[in-house]
Amino acid sequence: MIDLYKQSTLGQFEATLAMLKQCLDRCPDELWQSTVAEMTVQQIAYHTLFFVDFYLTTSEHAFSLRELHQDGGDEREDGICAGLGKSSALEYLGICLEKLRSTIASETYESLRGPSGFSWLTFTRAEMHIYNLRHVQHHTGQLSSHLRRLVPEYRGHQNLRWVRTGWRD
Repeated sequence: MIDLYKQSTLGQFEATLAMLKQCLDRCPDELWQSTVAEMTVQQIAYHTLFFVDFYLTTSEHAFSLRELHQDGGDEREDGICAGLGKSSALEYLGICLEKLRSTIASETYESLRGPSGFSWLTFTRAEMHIYNLRHVQHHTGQLSSHLRRLVPEYRGHQNLRWVRTGWRD
């Protein structure tokens, strides 16, 4: 059963990150600073990736800031972080993808049934991964909707495609 959970979670999380990557890749440069709700595309991309990275860590205390966080900011602090430029955000997405793969591979039955590792999230580590995936998909939906509204050629399904499972570059 553990292998089924890990395979399913990895497949769906990779698909979610692939859909986020489509939005970031295809966002025209002139829209990178455009506002979606209360943040820019740049800030949403960074916020999303920061928390992917953060929640893939075994616990809130085990997380370490990366060098790129010096530019992007620490999302755990109050306020909206500056975020990263498009190429740096895409690089960060690659880092998160690799962390996802290694994290899921290292999970055991015991670790998955244990606590999330984050004091404010009182559920299992198994549910933590689903929570994290849902967070990414929420913001990917925001970005996809924003781009479809502002870029006429993205209104169909040809350019921002649904990914069923697994990584699609």
